Amino acid sequence: MSRIFLSLAVIANSGLWLSLWYGLSIDAGAADMEATRRSVSMHLLTALGASLLVLMMHAVVLTYFMGTGRWIEETSAAYRLPEELHRRSIRLKYRAIPGLVLCFVLVIVTGAVGAQADPLARAGNEWIATAHFTLAVLTVLVNLGVSMLEYGAIRTNGGLIAQVVAEVRRIRAERGLP
Repeated sequence: MSRIFLSLAVIANSGLWLSLWYGLSIDAGAADMEATRRSVSMHLLTALGASLLVLMMHAVVLTYFMGTGRWIEETSAAYRLPEELHRRSIRLKYRAIPGLVLCFVLVIVTGAVGAQADPLARAGNEWIATAHFTLAVLTVLVNLGVSMLEYGAIRTNGGLIAQVVAEVRRIRAERGLP
């Protein structure tokens, strides 16, 4: 899972950076409205794509921790493994959840504020554009940080799964099971 997540994280975070770059290239005061329209369109499309990728990436992480947590719980009960394995799994899951929820909220709020900051919609919304820019930078940085934390949690969880599998194999070998 760590390789899959790393690929998703690189693509999603790169998409956020690209969207930020396109947003910075918008010249709201330009005389050429067609150029501004193209810049806004590119920014909107990359932002929507990156937002979907980010939301998907964090949803995959949540699903992964829910699934592996359940598997560790049921395997621990079936083979009477130490309860500490399940508790460690729960701690990893609940360490990842606040960050991914924060990323969900930031992506959605940044997009909503960005819709209000459209330079083609109306003039006099400089403060909204500033708020959108601030939220966008915050979203990119927080998402990058949370992605790194999630990657560490996924790697640690992978080690925990390997521990459970090794213990199950040992127990099965002791009992003469295949």
